[in-house]
Amino acid sequence: MKLLIKNAIVVEPSKNLEKKQDILIENGKIIEIKENIKLTQPHKQINANNFYVSAGFIDIHTHLREPGNEEEETINSGTKAAAAGGFTSVFCMPNTNPPIDDQAAVEFIMLKAKNEGLINVYPVGCVTKLRKGEELTEIGELKKAGVVAISDDGEPVENSKIMRRALEYSKMFNLPVIQHCEDKNLSKGGVINEGKVSTMLGVRGIPKESEEIIVIRDIILASLSKGFLHLTHISSKNSIEFIKQAKQKNINITCDVTPHHLVLTEDYLLKSPYDTNLKINPPLRTEEDRISLINAIKDDTVDCISSDHAPHTKEEKSKEFDLAPFGIIGLETLFPLCVTFLYYKHKVPLINIIKKITNNPAKIFNLKNKGKIEIGYDADLTIFSIQEEFIVSNFFSKSSNSPFIGWKLKGKIKYTICGGKVVFDSTNPKDPFYENKNFYNNKK
Repeated sequence: MKLLIKNAIVVEPSKNLEKKQDILIENGKIIEIKENIKLTQPHKQINANNFYVSAGFIDIHTHLREPGNEEEETINSGTKAAAAGGFTSVFCMPNTNPPIDDQAAVEFIMLKAKNEGLINVYPVGCVTKLRKGEELTEIGELKKAGVVAISDDGEPVENSKIMRRALEYSKMFNLPVIQHCEDKNLSKGGVINEGKVSTMLGVRGIPKESEEIIVIRDIILASLSKGFLHLTHISSKNSIEFIKQAKQKNINITCDVTPHHLVLTEDYLLKSPYDTNLKINPPLRTEEDRISLINAIKDDTVDCISSDHAPHTKEEKSKEFDLAPFGIIGLETLFPLCVTFLYYKHKVPLINIIKKITNNPAKIFNLKNKGKIEIGYDADLTIFSIQEEFIVSNFFSKSSNSPFIGWKLKGKIKYTICGGKVVFDSTNPKDPFYENKNFYNNKK
Protein backbone atom coordinates (compact mmCIF):
# COMPACT_ATOMS: atom_id res chain seq x y z
CA MET A 1 0.00 0.00 0.00
CA LYS A 2 1.21 3.49 -0.84
CA LEU A 3 1.99 6.02 1.87
CA LEU A 4 1.32 9.70 1.16
CA ILE A 5 2.80 12.51 3.24
CA LYS A 6 0.66 15.63 2.80
CA ASN A 7 1.24 19.31 3.57
CA ALA A 8 4.87 19.02 4.71
CA ILE A 9 7.57 21.64 4.24
CA VAL A 10 10.28 19.67 2.44
CA VAL A 11 13.83 20.58 3.48
CA GLU A 12 16.38 19.27 0.98
CA PRO A 13 19.84 20.90 1.26
CA SER A 14 21.22 19.33 -1.94
CA LYS A 15 18.66 21.38 -3.90
CA ASN A 16 18.62 24.34 -1.52
CA LEU A 17 14.92 23.55 -1.18
CA GLU A 18 12.55 24.54 1.60
CA LYS A 19 9.06 24.28 0.12
CA LYS A 20 5.65 22.78 0.87
CA GLN A 21 5.26 19.57 -1.12
CA ASP A 22 3.70 16.12 -0.84
CA ILE A 23 5.75 12.92 -0.90
CA LEU A 24 4.47 9.59 -2.20
CA ILE A 25 6.07 6.33 -1.08
CA GLU A 26 5.68 2.82 -2.47
CA ASN A 27 7.64 -0.37 -1.75
CA GLY A 28 10.04 1.50 0.51
CA LYS A 29 11.01 4.06 -2.13
CA ILE A 30 10.13 7.69 -2.85
CA ILE A 31 8.19 7.65 -6.12
CA GLU A 32 6.80 11.20 -6.36
CA ILE A 33 7.53 14.64 -4.89
CA LYS A 34 5.29 17.53 -5.85
CA GLU A 35 2.54 19.83 -4.63
CA ASN A 36 -0.97 18.53 -4.08
CA ILE A 37 -0.64 14.85 -4.96
CA LYS A 38 -4.10 13.27 -5.22
CA LEU A 39 -4.73 9.53 -5.01
CA THR A 40 -7.95 7.63 -5.61
CA GLN A 41 -6.72 4.11 -4.87
CA PRO A 42 -6.44 2.89 -1.23
CA HIS A 43 -3.45 4.33 0.61
CA LYS A 44 -2.21 5.40 4.01
CA GLN A 45 -1.75 9.08 4.66
CA ILE A 46 0.08 11.30 7.12
CA ASN A 47 -1.14 14.87 7.24
CA ALA A 48 2.08 16.62 8.21
CA ASN A 49 0.11 19.80 8.90
CA ASN A 50 2.89 22.25 8.01
CA PHE A 51 5.54 20.30 9.88
CA TYR A 52 8.92 19.96 8.22
CA VAL A 53 10.14 16.79 6.52
CA SER A 54 13.74 15.94 5.67
CA ALA A 55 15.65 12.85 4.69
CA GLY A 56 15.99 10.54 7.69
CA PHE A 57 18.73 11.70 10.06
CA ILE A 58 22.03 9.80 10.02
CA ASP A 59 24.20 9.54 13.15
CA ILE A 60 27.75 8.52 12.29
CA HIS A 61 28.90 7.96 15.88
CA THR A 62 26.92 5.87 18.36
CA HIS A 63 27.73 3.18 20.91
CA LEU A 64 25.06 0.48 20.97
CA ARG A 65 27.09 -1.62 23.46
CA GLU A 66 26.02 -4.98 22.05
CA PRO A 67 27.74 -7.41 22.33
CA GLY A 68 29.20 -7.25 25.83
CA ASN A 69 27.46 -4.47 27.72
CA GLU A 70 23.77 -5.12 27.16
CA GLU A 71 22.92 -3.69 30.59
CA GLU A 72 23.81 -0.25 29.15
CA GLU A 73 22.21 -0.56 25.71
CA THR A 74 21.23 -3.10 23.08
CA ILE A 75 20.71 -2.83 19.35
CA ASN A 76 16.96 -2.97 20.00
CA SER A 77 16.89 -0.25 22.67
CA GLY A 78 19.49 1.87 20.88
CA THR A 79 17.55 1.86 17.62
CA LYS A 80 14.37 2.76 19.53
CA ALA A 81 16.18 5.75 21.01
CA ALA A 82 17.49 6.60 17.54
CA ALA A 83 14.04 6.41 15.95
CA ALA A 84 12.64 8.63 18.71
CA GLY A 85 15.41 11.11 17.90
CA GLY A 86 14.50 11.16 14.19
CA PHE A 87 17.34 8.90 13.03
CA THR A 88 16.80 6.30 10.35
CA SER A 89 20.47 5.25 10.18
CA VAL A 90 23.16 4.95 12.85
CA PHE A 91 26.78 3.81 12.82
CA CYS A 92 27.70 1.52 15.73
CA MET A 93 31.26 1.99 16.90
CA PRO A 94 33.46 -1.09 17.37
CA ASN A 95 34.46 -0.78 21.04
CA THR A 96 32.16 -3.65 21.99
CA ASN A 97 33.18 -6.81 23.84
CA PRO A 98 34.41 -8.56 21.76
CA PRO A 99 35.26 -5.69 19.42
CA ILE A 100 34.09 -5.57 15.81
CA ASP A 101 37.43 -6.65 14.35
CA ASP A 102 36.50 -9.59 12.09
CA GLN A 103 33.81 -10.77 9.70
CA ALA A 104 31.97 -12.79 12.34
CA ALA A 105 31.53 -9.75 14.57
CA VAL A 106 30.23 -7.66 11.66
CA GLU A 107 27.79 -10.41 10.70
CA PHE A 108 26.55 -10.64 14.30
CA ILE A 109 25.77 -6.90 14.36
CA MET A 110 24.03 -7.00 10.99
CA LEU A 111 21.92 -10.05 11.90
CA LYS A 112 20.93 -8.52 15.25
CA ALA A 113 20.01 -5.26 13.54
CA LYS A 114 17.94 -7.07 10.93
CA ASN A 115 16.03 -9.11 13.53
CA GLU A 116 15.75 -6.62 16.41
CA GLY A 117 16.53 -3.14 15.12
CA LEU A 118 13.95 -0.56 14.07
CA ILE A 119 16.23 1.33 11.69
CA ASN A 120 19.39 0.89 9.58
CA VAL A 121 22.50 -0.04 11.57
CA TYR A 122 25.88 0.30 9.89
CA PRO A 123 28.83 -1.38 11.66
CA VAL A 124 32.17 0.40 11.94
CA GLY A 125 35.07 -2.07 12.02
CA CYS A 126 38.26 -1.83 14.04
CA VAL A 127 41.47 -0.44 12.56
CA THR A 128 43.59 -2.80 14.67
CA LYS A 129 42.97 -6.22 16.16
CA LEU A 130 41.29 -5.98 19.57
CA ARG A 131 41.76 -2.18 19.27
CA LYS A 132 45.24 -2.61 20.73
CA GLY A 133 46.94 -0.44 18.12
CA GLU A 134 49.48 -3.12 17.26
CA GLU A 135 48.30 -5.02 14.16
CA LEU A 136 45.93 -4.01 11.38
CA THR A 137 42.70 -5.93 10.96
CA GLU A 138 41.80 -7.61 7.67
CA ILE A 139 40.34 -4.36 6.35
CA GLY A 140 39.31 -5.78 2.98
CA GLU A 141 37.40 -8.60 4.71
CA LEU A 142 35.66 -6.11 7.00
CA LYS A 143 34.63 -4.05 3.97
CA LYS A 144 33.31 -7.18 2.27
CA ALA A 145 31.32 -8.05 5.41
CA GLY A 146 29.62 -4.64 5.38
CA VAL A 147 31.45 -2.04 7.47
CA VAL A 148 31.16 1.58 6.32
CA ALA A 149 34.33 2.83 8.05
CA ILE A 150 37.12 1.70 10.35
CA SER A 151 38.02 3.12 13.74
CA ASP A 152 39.50 2.16 17.10
CA ASP A 153 37.18 4.71 18.71
CA GLY A 154 37.62 5.06 22.44
CA GLU A 155 41.30 4.59 21.69
CA PRO A 156 43.40 6.55 19.20
CA VAL A 157 45.60 4.83 16.65
CA GLU A 158 48.78 6.14 18.26
CA ASN A 159 51.37 4.33 16.15
CA SER A 160 52.06 6.62 13.18
CA LYS A 161 53.19 3.80 10.91
CA ILE A 162 50.02 1.80 11.53
CA MET A 163 47.89 4.89 11.00
CA ARG A 164 49.66 5.56 7.71
CA ARG A 165 48.98 1.99 6.55
CA ALA A 166 45.32 2.26 7.61
CA LEU A 167 44.95 5.45 5.57
CA GLU A 168 46.57 3.77 2.56
CA TYR A 169 44.05 0.93 2.83
CA SER A 170 41.25 3.49 3.23
CA LYS A 171 42.11 4.79 -0.22
CA MET A 172 42.24 1.30 -1.67
CA PHE A 173 38.85 0.26 -0.27
CA ASN A 174 37.18 3.71 -0.27
CA LEU A 175 36.63 3.27 3.45
CA PRO A 176 37.10 6.30 5.74
CA VAL A 177 39.27 6.02 8.85
CA ILE A 178 37.48 7.59 11.82
CA GLN A 179 40.07 8.80 14.31
CA HIS A 180 39.53 9.45 18.01
CA CYS A 181 42.04 12.26 18.51
CA GLU A 182 43.79 11.85 21.83
CA ASP A 183 47.44 11.62 22.82
CA LYS A 184 47.07 9.28 25.80
CA ASN A 185 50.46 10.24 27.17
CA LEU A 186 49.16 13.77 27.67
CA SER A 187 45.62 12.95 28.75
CA LYS A 188 46.31 10.01 31.08
CA GLY A 189 44.60 10.48 34.43
CA GLY A 190 42.71 13.57 33.30
CA VAL A 191 38.97 13.84 33.83
CA ILE A 192 37.99 17.34 32.60
CA ASN A 193 39.52 20.09 30.48
CA GLU A 194 42.86 21.34 31.78
CA GLY A 195 42.44 24.97 32.80
CA LYS A 196 40.88 27.22 35.41
CA VAL A 197 38.03 24.87 36.29
CA SER A 198 40.25 21.82 36.79
CA THR A 199 42.45 23.96 39.04
CA MET A 200 39.48 25.28 41.04
CA LEU A 201 38.03 21.78 41.50
CA GLY A 202 41.40 20.22 42.23
CA VAL A 203 41.17 17.51 39.58
CA ARG A 204 43.61 16.47 36.89
CA GLY A 205 42.95 18.01 33.49
CA ILE A 206 43.11 16.89 29.87
CA PRO A 207 44.89 19.55 27.79
CA LYS A 208 43.52 20.58 24.40
CA GLU A 209 46.91 19.77 23.00
CA SER A 210 46.15 16.07 23.58
CA GLU A 211 43.56 16.34 20.79
CA GLU A 212 45.43 18.84 18.63
CA ILE A 213 48.66 16.82 18.37
CA ILE A 214 46.80 13.85 16.85
CA VAL A 215 44.79 16.16 14.57
CA ILE A 216 48.00 17.68 13.19
CA ARG A 217 49.78 14.33 12.86
CA ASP A 218 46.88 12.69 11.06
CA ILE A 219 46.44 15.60 8.68
CA ILE A 220 50.10 15.14 7.74
CA LEU A 221 49.60 11.38 7.34
CA ALA A 222 46.46 11.91 5.24
CA SER A 223 48.44 14.23 2.98
CA LEU A 224 51.25 11.66 2.71
CA SER A 225 49.03 8.65 2.06
CA LYS A 226 46.25 10.40 0.06
CA GLY A 227 43.92 8.40 2.32
CA PHE A 228 40.45 9.20 3.62
CA LEU A 229 40.49 10.67 7.14
CA HIS A 230 37.50 11.57 9.31
CA LEU A 231 38.20 13.24 12.66
CA THR A 232 35.41 12.68 15.16
CA HIS A 233 34.03 14.70 18.10
CA ILE A 234 36.38 17.66 17.59
CA SER A 235 36.34 20.00 20.59
CA SER A 236 39.05 22.67 20.36
CA LYS A 237 39.42 25.95 18.49
CA ASN A 238 42.92 25.09 17.28
CA SER A 239 41.79 21.70 15.95
CA ILE A 240 39.18 23.49 13.86
CA GLU A 241 41.81 25.88 12.49
CA PHE A 242 44.10 22.98 11.52
CA ILE A 243 41.21 21.20 9.77
CA LYS A 244 40.24 24.39 7.92
CA GLN A 245 43.81 24.83 6.67
CA ALA A 246 43.97 21.17 5.58
CA LYS A 247 40.76 21.53 3.59
CA GLN A 248 42.13 24.61 1.87
CA LYS A 249 45.03 22.41 0.74
CA ASN A 250 42.56 19.83 -0.60
CA ILE A 251 43.63 17.12 1.83
CA ASN A 252 40.96 14.40 1.96
CA ILE A 253 39.65 15.14 5.45
CA THR A 254 36.24 15.52 7.07
CA CYS A 255 35.12 16.01 10.68
CA ASP A 256 32.18 16.05 13.05
CA VAL A 257 31.25 17.76 16.31
CA THR A 258 28.73 16.84 19.00
CA PRO A 259 25.80 18.91 20.36
CA HIS A 260 27.19 18.78 23.89
CA HIS A 261 30.36 20.54 22.77
CA LEU A 262 28.20 23.10 20.95
CA VAL A 263 26.05 23.81 24.01
CA LEU A 264 28.05 23.15 27.18
CA THR A 265 31.40 24.39 28.50
CA GLU A 266 33.65 23.48 31.42
CA ASP A 267 31.94 26.23 33.44
CA TYR A 268 28.91 23.97 33.91
CA LEU A 269 31.11 21.95 36.25
CA LEU A 270 31.24 24.97 38.57
CA LYS A 271 27.42 24.94 38.75
CA SER A 272 27.28 21.16 39.24
CA PRO A 273 30.66 20.12 40.66
CA TYR A 274 31.51 16.47 40.15
CA ASP A 275 28.35 15.76 38.15
CA THR A 276 29.46 12.63 36.27
CA ASN A 277 26.96 13.39 33.48
CA LEU A 278 29.33 16.21 32.58
CA LYS A 279 32.28 13.83 32.34
CA ILE A 280 32.83 13.41 28.61
CA ASN A 281 35.79 12.54 26.39
CA PRO A 282 36.88 14.81 24.80
CA PRO A 283 35.99 16.98 27.77
CA LEU A 284 33.85 20.10 27.73
CA ARG A 285 36.11 22.96 26.74
CA THR A 286 36.00 26.76 27.09
CA GLU A 287 33.49 29.27 25.77
CA GLU A 288 36.04 30.32 23.14
CA ASP A 289 36.24 26.74 21.90
CA ARG A 290 32.45 26.39 21.87
CA ILE A 291 31.97 29.53 19.77
CA SER A 292 34.68 28.40 17.34
CA LEU A 293 32.79 25.11 16.81
CA ILE A 294 29.56 26.99 16.10
CA ASN A 295 31.34 29.25 13.61
CA ALA A 296 32.78 26.12 11.97
CA ILE A 297 29.22 24.83 11.58
CA LYS A 298 28.29 28.09 9.88
CA ASP A 299 31.23 28.16 7.46
CA ASP A 300 31.04 24.41 6.69
CA THR A 301 34.43 23.51 8.14
CA VAL A 302 32.44 20.98 10.16
CA ASP A 303 30.86 18.37 7.90
CA CYS A 304 28.62 16.42 10.29
CA ILE A 305 26.96 16.60 13.68
CA SER A 306 27.02 13.31 15.61
CA SER A 307 25.73 12.32 19.03
CA ASP A 308 28.62 10.19 20.35
CA HIS A 309 25.76 8.37 22.13
CA ALA A 310 27.54 6.65 25.05
CA PRO A 311 25.11 4.93 27.44
CA HIS A 312 26.14 3.91 30.96
CA THR A 313 24.14 2.51 33.86
CA LYS A 314 23.17 4.59 36.89
CA GLU A 315 25.50 2.45 39.01
CA GLU A 316 28.47 3.23 36.77
CA LYS A 317 27.74 6.94 36.68
CA SER A 318 27.12 7.01 40.47
CA LYS A 319 30.77 6.30 41.16
CA GLU A 320 33.03 9.12 42.35
CA PHE A 321 34.04 11.48 39.57
CA ASP A 322 37.54 10.08 38.99
CA LEU A 323 36.23 6.51 38.65
CA ALA A 324 33.03 7.10 36.68
CA PRO A 325 33.16 6.34 32.93
CA PHE A 326 33.24 9.08 30.30
CA GLY A 327 30.19 9.64 28.11
CA ILE A 328 26.55 10.68 27.84
CA ILE A 329 23.57 9.56 25.78
CA GLY A 330 22.63 11.80 22.87
CA LEU A 331 20.42 10.20 20.24
CA GLU A 332 17.18 11.66 21.61
CA THR A 333 18.52 15.17 22.29
CA LEU A 334 20.79 15.85 19.28
CA PHE A 335 18.18 17.43 17.05
CA PRO A 336 16.33 19.52 19.67
CA LEU A 337 19.65 20.86 20.99
CA CYS A 338 20.59 21.86 17.44
CA VAL A 339 17.22 23.54 16.87
CA THR A 340 17.20 25.34 20.23
CA PHE A 341 20.79 26.54 20.26
CA LEU A 342 22.05 26.56 16.67
CA TYR A 343 18.86 27.60 14.86
CA TYR A 344 17.19 29.88 17.39
CA LYS A 345 20.09 31.22 19.45
CA HIS A 346 22.94 31.35 16.94
CA LYS A 347 20.87 31.81 13.75
CA VAL A 348 22.30 28.82 11.89
CA PRO A 349 19.90 28.17 8.97
CA LEU A 350 17.79 25.04 9.39
CA ILE A 351 18.88 23.79 5.97
CA ASN A 352 22.53 23.91 7.13
CA ILE A 353 21.76 21.83 10.22
CA ILE A 354 19.84 19.27 8.16
CA LYS A 355 22.70 19.03 5.67
CA LYS A 356 25.06 17.90 8.43
CA ILE A 357 22.80 15.06 9.55
CA THR A 358 21.56 13.90 6.12
CA ASN A 359 23.35 14.83 2.87
CA ASN A 360 26.89 15.02 4.22
CA PRO A 361 27.01 11.76 6.22
CA ALA A 362 25.51 9.83 3.30
CA LYS A 363 28.00 11.33 0.85
CA ILE A 364 31.09 10.98 3.04
CA PHE A 365 30.41 7.35 3.95
CA ASN A 366 28.99 6.23 0.58
CA LEU A 367 25.52 5.27 1.81
CA LYS A 368 23.65 4.32 -1.34
CA ASN A 369 20.17 5.87 -1.79
CA LYS A 370 20.33 7.54 1.63
CA GLY A 371 20.46 11.11 2.87
CA LYS A 372 18.26 12.86 0.28
CA ILE A 373 14.60 13.36 -0.56
CA GLU A 374 14.79 12.29 -4.17
CA ILE A 375 12.76 10.03 -6.46
CA GLY A 376 14.19 6.51 -6.39
CA TYR A 377 15.87 7.01 -3.00
CA ASP A 378 14.98 4.94 0.05
CA ALA A 379 11.93 6.30 1.88
CA ASP A 380 13.87 7.18 5.04
CA LEU A 381 12.23 10.37 6.26
CA THR A 382 11.90 12.44 9.42
CA ILE A 383 8.90 14.67 10.08
CA PHE A 384 9.44 17.30 12.78
CA SER A 385 8.33 20.56 14.32
CA ILE A 386 10.80 23.33 15.12
CA GLN A 387 8.30 25.33 17.21
CA GLU A 388 7.01 22.69 19.61
CA GLU A 389 8.61 22.73 23.06
CA PHE A 390 9.10 19.86 25.47
CA ILE A 391 10.92 19.07 28.70
CA VAL A 392 13.69 16.46 28.48
CA SER A 393 12.64 13.70 30.87
CA ASN A 394 12.17 10.04 29.98
CA PHE A 395 14.32 8.23 27.45
CA PHE A 396 13.81 5.21 25.21
CA SER A 397 17.47 4.34 25.66
CA LYS A 398 18.18 1.80 28.42
CA SER A 399 20.40 4.43 30.03
CA SER A 400 19.64 7.96 31.20
CA ASN A 401 23.08 9.51 31.68
CA SER A 402 22.29 12.93 30.25
CA PRO A 403 23.11 16.42 31.55
CA PHE A 404 20.04 17.78 29.72
CA ILE A 405 17.32 16.25 31.92
CA GLY A 406 14.87 19.01 32.86
CA TRP A 407 15.91 21.32 30.02
CA LYS A 408 13.17 22.91 27.91
CA LEU A 409 13.99 22.45 24.23
CA LYS A 410 12.38 23.09 20.85
CA GLY A 411 12.47 20.66 17.95
CA LYS A 412 10.02 17.78 18.36
CA ILE A 413 10.16 14.63 16.24
CA LYS A 414 6.66 13.78 15.03
CA TYR A 415 7.24 10.72 12.82
CA THR A 416 10.27 8.68 11.80
CA ILE A 417 9.85 6.62 8.62
CA CYS A 418 12.43 3.99 7.65
CA GLY A 419 12.18 2.03 4.42
CA GLY A 420 8.68 3.41 3.91
CA LYS A 421 7.44 2.16 7.32
CA VAL A 422 6.52 4.36 10.27
CA VAL A 423 8.92 3.27 13.03
CA PHE A 424 8.18 6.11 15.47
CA ASP A 425 4.95 8.04 15.93
CA SER A 426 4.97 10.66 18.70
CA THR A 427 1.28 11.38 18.15
CA ASN A 428 0.66 8.21 20.17
CA PRO A 429 2.87 8.93 23.21
CA LYS A 430 1.61 5.94 25.21
CA ASP A 431 3.11 3.47 22.77
CA PRO A 432 4.81 5.16 19.80
CA PHE A 433 6.54 1.97 18.64
CA TYR A 434 3.78 -0.58 19.11
CA GLU A 435 1.04 1.33 17.34
CA ASN A 436 3.12 1.92 14.24
CA LYS A 437 3.06 -1.84 13.65
CA ASN A 438 -0.67 -1.47 13.09
CA PHE A 439 -0.24 1.47 10.73
CA TYR A 440 -0.25 -0.84 7.74
CA ASN A 441 -3.01 -3.07 9.09
CA ASN A 442 -5.76 -0.44 8.87
CA LYS A 443 -6.02 -0.23 12.65
CA LYS A 444 -4.57 3.24 13.13
